Amino acid sequence: MITRIKAVNNLKKYVGQDLFLLAESFGITTFKDGKQNKGWKGLVLERCAGLCNNNICAPNGIGFELKSVSFVKRENGYKPKETMAITMLNPQKVKKETFYKSGLWEKLKSLVFCAIEWKEIHAKSGVLLDVTSFDFQDELKLIEEIKADYDFIRKKLINEGFDALTGKDGKWIQARTKGKGHGSKTRAFYARTQLVARIFEK
Repeated sequence: MITRIKAVNNLKKYVGQDLFLLAESFGITTFKDGKQNKGWKGLVLERCAGLCNNNICAPNGIGFELKSVSFVKRENGYKPKETMAITMLNPQKVKKETFYKSGLWEKLKSLVFCAIEWKEIHAKSGVLLDVTSFDFQDELKLIEEIKADYDFIRKKLINEGFDALTGKDGKWIQARTKGKGHGSKTRAFYARTQLVARIFEK
């Protein structure tokens, strides 16, 4: 049985290694007929976490799932490439659910975050930079500030309606449009880049 903390500890053994080379050693296809297998990094991470044995995989594990996030190298170190989608926003549920009973918190606390170096589209490399989860967060203040963002978004949803939500709301998380086209009516909770960076701070 692989728990969240066990998965993190397993993955940490591979920090600094190139997932592309690991894919080859595990027999995982990265490119076929000139096209990239978009899920190859996830398959490698599952194997590293201990979820797979001889290509037989358990679905995520006990109460957690893996989330890969891209980091780019800058002069002053690695920085998140972009915001990170967390979970879809169901307006009826958000109106009813306080933060610690919300789908957002259930998702956040279940995630094992894997920081992977990003170089370019279809790059044949991807070094595993770091691994963490909210189990390793010593600072409760961060979680309380995420809660404050959720409470603000929830209150705005209740008082002003779904269409009033914008990506400008929230310090650490935002509720913004997800889907193609400016007319999309779906929204999701996203972690801002500063939250992605903060999650990996020691």
